[in-house]
Amino acid sequence: MKLTINGIKNRESWEQAGILLPGYDVEKASEKARKEPKWVHFGIGNIFRVFIGGIADRLLEEGALDRGITCVEMFDYDVADKIYEPYDNLGLCVILHGDGTREYKVLGSMAEAVKAQSSNPAQWNRLKEIFTSKSLQLVSFTITEKGYALQKTDGTWFPFVEADIQNKPDKAVGAMAVVTAMLYERYKAGKYPLALVSMDNCSKNGEKLREAVLTMTEAWRKAGFVEEGFAAYVSDEKTVAFPWTMIDKITPRPSEQIAEDLEKLGVEDMKPVITGKKTYIAPFVNAEKPQYLVIEDSFPNGRPALEKGVGVYMADRETVNLSERMKVTVCLNPVHSATGPLGVVQGYDLFAHMLNTNPDMMKMARMVVYDEGLPVVPNPGILSPKEFADELFQERFPNEYLGDTNLRLAVDVSQMVGIRFGETIKAYVEKYGNASRLTAIPLGIAGWLRYMLAVDDEGEKYELAPDPMREEIQEKFKDIVVGRPETFTNQLKPILSNERMFFINLYQAGVGEKIENMFREMLAGPGAVKKTVHKYMGAMQD
Repeated sequence: MKLTINGIKNRESWEQAGILLPGYDVEKASEKARKEPKWVHFGIGNIFRVFIGGIADRLLEEGALDRGITCVEMFDYDVADKIYEPYDNLGLCVILHGDGTREYKVLGSMAEAVKAQSSNPAQWNRLKEIFTSKSLQLVSFTITEKGYALQKTDGTWFPFVEADIQNKPDKAVGAMAVVTAMLYERYKAGKYPLALVSMDNCSKNGEKLREAVLTMTEAWRKAGFVEEGFAAYVSDEKTVAFPWTMIDKITPRPSEQIAEDLEKLGVEDMKPVITGKKTYIAPFVNAEKPQYLVIEDSFPNGRPALEKGVGVYMADRETVNLSERMKVTVCLNPVHSATGPLGVVQGYDLFAHMLNTNPDMMKMARMVVYDEGLPVVPNPGILSPKEFADELFQERFPNEYLGDTNLRLAVDVSQMVGIRFGETIKAYVEKYGNASRLTAIPLGIAGWLRYMLAVDDEGEKYELAPDPMREEIQEKFKDIVVGRPETFTNQLKPILSNERMFFINLYQAGVGEKIENMFREMLAGPGAVKKTVHKYMGAMQD
C-alpha cells in the first residue's frame, strides 16, 4: 500500500489494516484550494500535520470546509521535497493512547506544498499568486518561537534580518521578511483583508507576530522599498488582524518502531528521514489524543468553521491570553523545560519513563505546577487550570507510548525560559515582594544551565539539542569543569541578570543566588545532579 492518491484508491487494503481513509474527495479539495486558496499555513512539520491538518481534515469530513490547506515551508525545503511531494501531500496520523492502542488515519487536507524561496522564481511567484487571491482568509504559523525573533539578546539584529532589511522585499529570506513581502503583494493587489494567526507556543504570540511584521515594514519604508500606505494597511487590525492563540498537543518526533509497524501492516516507505537541516520527520506523525486550540475570533476576511474542530475554542483576546498563560507558564511547558534537560543529564531518554520511575523528578514536576504555578495563575474560564493539570499528570505525562524524549524537550530552551519561568517569578515578586520561596523553578533553571555543560551525571559527554544560544552559553561556560566546583565563579551572572531572556533580573527577584548555589552543587562530581535534585525534593527515602 502506497501513501499516494492512487494508492489510497484501493480502500479495502487500508481498511483491513485498520487505517481510516478520507471520506471526502481529496483531489477535488486540493484543486479547489489551488484555484481559490482560503487557508495558508507556514511551518509544515509534525505539529501542523497532525493537529492543524487534522482540524482541516475533520472540517472536510463534516462538509464544513470545501478545500484543503496551502502548505508553505520557509526554512527546510527538504520537507516539501521528501515528505510532501513523494506522498501527493497526504499524511498519516497515528494517535497513541496510554494503554498502548493506536488510531490510524490518512489525512488529505494538505492541498499543495510551496517553498517560500525567493531565489526560486516559480515557487516565489506561486506564493505571490496565493497571497493576492481575494479568497484567502487566514495564514497560520507553527514556526517555533524563534521564527519571530529579529534581534539577539543584546538587542542587535540577527545577520539574516539585517540582510533582509537592506535588500528589497523580493529578495526576502527570513520568515518575517517573507511574510511581510507577501503582505505587500496583497496590499498592491487590492488591500484585501487577512488574518495572520500564530499557533506557536509563546506568550501573546499574535502580538509577537505583529511586532515582527511591523518592524520589517518600518525598516523597508525607511529604505524606500514600500510606501506609507502599506504601513497603514498592516497597522490596521481591522484589515490585517493578528489573532492570539493557545495551542496544546504533545507531538514527539516520529518513532522508528511505528514506522516498522506501519510497514508490517503493508504501508510502504514509512521510514523517518533526517533532512539537510537536521529536521527529523516522516510520512506519518505520532501524537497523543488530547488537544486544545483557543483562538481569538478576529478574522477581517471571514474564516472557516474552526470551532467544529476537536478541541478548538473561539474566544476573545483576554480569554486566549489567560488560557495560554495557564498552559505555557504554569501547567505544561514549564514542566518540560524544568525537567527535560535534567533528565538528559541524569541519563533518562524518555520523559514519561523518567517521571514514572523517579519519585524526585515526579515531585519536582508536580511542584512546578501545583505548588508554585497554580497559586498565581488566573482562571481563563473556558478551561479549568486544576482540571487541565490533573489530566496532564493522570493521563498525558505518564504515557510512555508517546516516546517523547527529554532531548526534544531541551531544544531551544534559551528562547523559552522567560515565558515558561519568568512569568511565575514576576507574579511572586508582585505578590510577595520577591520569589525566594520558589524551589522547583530555580532548580529547573539550574538544571538547564548544568545541562548546557554537555556532560552527564556520570561524567560522560553528550550532544546538546539545537539552541540559538548554544555556542554563546558554552563560551561563557568554557572554564567550568564538572567535578571541580571551584571553577564556577561568576559565569551565570550575565545570564541570570538578563531581563531580555527572563523578563526580570533573577537576582533582584531573589532567586539568582539560589540558582547559583544549586548549580554549584550539581558540579560536585558523579551523581551530584541526582543528589541535588533529591536534596531539594526529598521524594525518596535516604
